[in-house]
Amino acid sequence: MLDFDFWSIFWAVLNILILVILLRIFLFKPINKMLDDRAQSIQKDIDDAERAKKEAEELRQQYEESISNAKNEAVQIVKNAHDTAEAERTAIIRKSHEEADEIVNSASETIENERKRVLQQAHAQIADLAIEAASKVVGANLDDENNRRLVDEFLAGEEDSNK
Repeated sequence: MLDFDFWSIFWAVLNILILVILLRIFLFKPINKMLDDRAQSIQKDIDDAERAKKEAEELRQQYEESISNAKNEAVQIVKNAHDTAEAERTAIIRKSHEEADEIVNSASETIENERKRVLQQAHAQIADLAIEAASKVVGANLDDENNRRLVDEFLAGEEDSNK
């Protein structure tokens, strides 16, 4: 039934050994080399991805810092604008008050001058009326210059007593 021939077994073993050697040389080495290359390529891709991730994180941090700086700068600009506007508002109000005070002072001076002028006119008219009345009462025309002096002194005395 089973017959074992040494040479058949020898040649079968030798063929298997040659096949293993040939497979190892022509199949396993290229496949192992291709697998090693693929592993290196994958490792390089992983390293590149990690490097890109680190760069992206750095860029994100720079972006966040830029945004933060921009927000701080915007807040500072708004604060400066508010301060400037407040200073201008205060200056305008102060200038308006000064101008109003000048107008009031000028008006007060004008009123005082006008009051003095009206009083002088009233004194002159009263003096004229008093002289005319005294002339009619006395019946004679007295010296106008002396009469006017007497009336002016009388009115000045009355004005001093009224104050």
